[in-house]
Amino acid sequence: MADTLSDTLKKLKITAVDRTEDSLEGCLDCLLQALLFVSLLIPQSSCTAKVANVIAEVAKNECMCIPCMDTGLTSPLVQLLNSKDQEVLLQMGRALGSICYDSHEDSLQAQLINMGVIPTAVKLLGIHCQNAAHTEMCLVAFGNLAELESSKEQFASMNVAEELVKLFKKQIEHDKKEIILEVLSLLAENDAIKLHLVEAGLVECLLQIVQQKVDSDKGHDIAELKTASDLMVFLLLGFESMQKLFEEGKGNVFQRVLSWIPLNNHQLQLAGALAIANFARNGGNCIHMVDNGIVEKLMDLLDRHVEDGNVTVQHAMLSAGVTEAVLKFLKSEMPPIQFKLLGTLRMLIDAQAEAAEQLGKNVKLVERLVEWCKAKDHAGVMGESNRLLSALIHHNKSKDVIKTIVQSGGTKHPVTMATSEHVVMQNEALVALALIAALELSTAEKDLESAKLVQNSHRLLEDERSAPEIKYNSTVLICALMGSESLQKEVQDLAFLEVVSKHRSHAVRDEEGHYIVLKGPIQQEDLTIISIYAPNVGAAKHINQLITKVKKYLDNNTLILGDFNLVLSTLDRSSKHNISKETRALNDTLDQMDFTDIYRTLHPNSTEYTFFSSAHGTFSRINHILGHKSGLNWYQKIKSSPAYFQTIIT
Repeated sequence: MADTLSDTLKKLKITAVDRTEDSLEGCLDCLLQALLFVSLLIPQSSCTAKVANVIAEVAKNECMCIPCMDTGLTSPLVQLLNSKDQEVLLQMGRALGSICYDSHEDSLQAQLINMGVIPTAVKLLGIHCQNAAHTEMCLVAFGNLAELESSKEQFASMNVAEELVKLFKKQIEHDKKEIILEVLSLLAENDAIKLHLVEAGLVECLLQIVQQKVDSDKGHDIAELKTASDLMVFLLLGFESMQKLFEEGKGNVFQRVLSWIPLNNHQLQLAGALAIANFARNGGNCIHMVDNGIVEKLMDLLDRHVEDGNVTVQHAMLSAGVTEAVLKFLKSEMPPIQFKLLGTLRMLIDAQAEAAEQLGKNVKLVERLVEWCKAKDHAGVMGESNRLLSALIHHNKSKDVIKTIVQSGGTKHPVTMATSEHVVMQNEALVALALIAALELSTAEKDLESAKLVQNSHRLLEDERSAPEIKYNSTVLICALMGSESLQKEVQDLAFLEVVSKHRSHAVRDEEGHYIVLKGPIQQEDLTIISIYAPNVGAAKHINQLITKVKKYLDNNTLILGDFNLVLSTLDRSSKHNISKETRALNDTLDQMDFTDIYRTLHPNSTEYTFFSSAHGTFSRINHILGHKSGLNWYQKIKSSPAYFQTIIT
């Protein structure tokens, strides 16, 4: 052993001088082998605690986690968690925590789970609940392991919910409470654990937090209020836990969340509306709530937020069933009511993909919109109908929605709207038409021909009075039409190439419609815009490959923007969530190319979102605008907005 250790240390010294990373990893791996740590990790050894301490420090380096597993250190570490020696126990937990902490390799956590670390850790939490160091060790372990789906089944079979709720009730320090709430949020993704947490009395603790913090303006109190109310909504996603808390409408929980609706607190209004939406998944619950005036309360809240534009609360209203109540006004033949209805619906779907899909698939609504698009005797109703029809496509980008609109005879109306005298309406129509052409061209081809789309687009490009963004989006639309043989012939016959060449622009796109690269002058500056619509699955990897593919187009005057279908930072999601390995790799690529998230650079601590997941009750910012670091002084103002694309161009 001495000779092997001596040789390894010599190599390590040489490698440290050369700074060759691969060689350094190899030497550290050899060092673990040479030290024979496994033979020292025995209950009888007086140096067991110190050996575990050394392993914990070594494993803090991410590249050493796998070698620690490969050298067989984890099995004796797990076995020693049953030690009665407090110091040994603490150091064993630290060592295991270091090995699997925030690891990119799920296999490390999976191996620990297979070794039975979860039952042991839950048992330790119950035994040592008075020992702060030991409880913190257990919580760190729970947080690391709870991310794996397989672990949640083991946690559900243990008494972990009751132990964690007991521990939470005893805590006074804000930081400790926050750690426990984070662990509870991870575990509560499992429906069985949701029910266990409800039975253990967690909801009462959460309601108490809300009551204590509701009037506070301190940052940490506001954060704790948000975490508690979000977790409350999350617990209601489980059907059994939801029914248990509803208690035929007489339960304390239902009454309390109902009382949040009238408050002047957006977070509690949102949580209250989402909670009601979850209670409404049962028919009997719906009948009870309607009988007790819930619709009037929700409509009152909707009226307030349609005026102040709080998108998150609007979406919660949709989830809570207000859509059905609003759509009853479709039968009205009174133009003022029609106009108000159209404006309300357009605000409700603003940047809300799920809401837009829900409404866009409603055949009766779409057919009524198509009818109102021809209401020449009331310009307001006609204009709002056209805008809502385009918005349904823009905010959802769903093939099913586009098919419904095409089959209902709605394709020609965005074409007409594109010739409007209002630039905003022109732009909305062109964006919707580009999406139709990119996603469902074969279905809409004949209608686009009969509506003379190509001729109208040609006029917009030729007209010197057309705004830059109108010419830009017209060019995007023409590129999307190239997939149709008949429309392509129309484009060629009208000599579009000559018109486009006047603008000195260049466009490149892929066949699937996931990106388009445009280069041209905007306000006397040559600008390259790469517009991305990433797939729902594997978005990070797809974008990383795309950016590498279009690298030759990137320069200091380049913007990369669009629907990335992922968050780039932990701040971009309302719930605690680790950034995936693939997203970290994408961020590394962007950093190497000197590109940065403009919004996050200008607003390092802000939390604005562009997408809501009703399934998880979480908000995310998945729409991004990236710019070159050398040009950040150009960007003075940016905000999350459903019209972010138009805002950056104009």
